[in-house]
Amino acid sequence: MTKKKKFDKVATKEIKQKIPKRVSWKPGTMIYPLPAVMISCGETEEEYNIITVSWVGTICTNPPMCYISVRPERHSYEIIKRTGEFVVNLTNKELARATDWCGVRSGKDYNKFKEMKLTPGKAEVVSAPIIAQSPLCIECKVKEIIPLGSHDMFIAEVVNVLADERYIDKETDKFDLQKANLIAYSHGHYYKLGEEIGRFGWTVRKKKV
Repeated sequence: MTKKKKFDKVATKEIKQKIPKRVSWKPGTMIYPLPAVMISCGETEEEYNIITVSWVGTICTNPPMCYISVRPERHSYEIIKRTGEFVVNLTNKELARATDWCGVRSGKDYNKFKEMKLTPGKAEVVSAPIIAQSPLCIECKVKEIIPLGSHDMFIAEVVNVLADERYIDKETDKFDLQKANLIAYSHGHYYKLGEEIGRFGWTVRKKKV
């Protein structure tokens, strides 16, 4: 069975399912799953720190821009605000423990790189370090900070991306998500990404003759 036929079969099965009854919940943060990323920041080795963030995403294609939302009381908040730079480090199964630990411990009390045996690497554009073990490191410069409530949103421009060459498909020159074994976060749990069920535009792509 071709991939397209497989996708069509899955879609058809979903359409045939009965429409479920709905239950009303109070307003909350229910957009899941989300990336589970480690944000590295700091200008010197003495202040290098890591904070785990799930409030993260893309907000513009050209110029490439993203955001992270951080509580003002977090140790990394003042570092990022002062330096205006940070790195979004994607995480995989091998980094799951470090990802969780860096989200529940404070940089005021621990050297997170040392405790988790992570290597601070040199970024190409920003002063903040990359996490050398990360499959993909996204260097960012802060453009605006928006106070929202419990969190402040840091809107940033992506100024460089460093990818582990092991996860680059040599034929397409694209980042291979499946090989990277990335993880996601949902309601307090971490998950490995599952199988591919479709590609953008596959529903309208013409069949090959």
